[in-house]
Amino acid sequence: MSRIGNKPINLSDGVTVEVSDGNMITVKGPKGTLSQRVDPDLNIKIEGGVLTVSRPTEQKRHKAMHGLYRSLISNMVEGVHTGYKKQLELVGVGYKAAAQGKVLELNLGHSHSIFMQIPDELSVTAETQKGKNPIVTLEGIDKQLIGQVAAKIKSLRKTEPYKGKGVRFVGEQIRRKAGKTAAK
Repeated sequence: MSRIGNKPINLSDGVTVEVSDGNMITVKGPKGTLSQRVDPDLNIKIEGGVLTVSRPTEQKRHKAMHGLYRSLISNMVEGVHTGYKKQLELVGVGYKAAAQGKVLELNLGHSHSIFMQIPDELSVTAETQKGKNPIVTLEGIDKQLIGQVAAKIKSLRKTEPYKGKGVRFVGEQIRRKAGKTAAK
């Protein structure tokens, strides 16, 4: 039994959901519009501001798709209503970040600066305060796209376990290792 798939999705004020032929779902809200194609075997009902997803059989494939598409639709509804935000922290001496439009410039201890083009659907800001680590903020309505871009930025300089230097999410706990002990 899919517990996540059986949960109903409450549609917030200002959010409309349209289901067209071929199970193409379009969610419109105050922040924008998102579309997603849903497995044609699943049934989608909208009644009284509540969206429910149901499956035709108890096959393993249908159970997997049931929970997956319910979560994707829920993320779309939340994204167009409130949006998503991820913050990355650059920990290391001389690490810098600057955002100009849709281009993010990162100095992460390499011999060169890294210029990264951010997708048009997202907005990026970089703030640096004296005595604190630079913080890069990604905002948008598509949860998957924000996670993918954040993972790409993190992969440019993975956090190492000895000194904790690298790119990490704000509030992320890094498991630290003890270094070599001094010879006696």
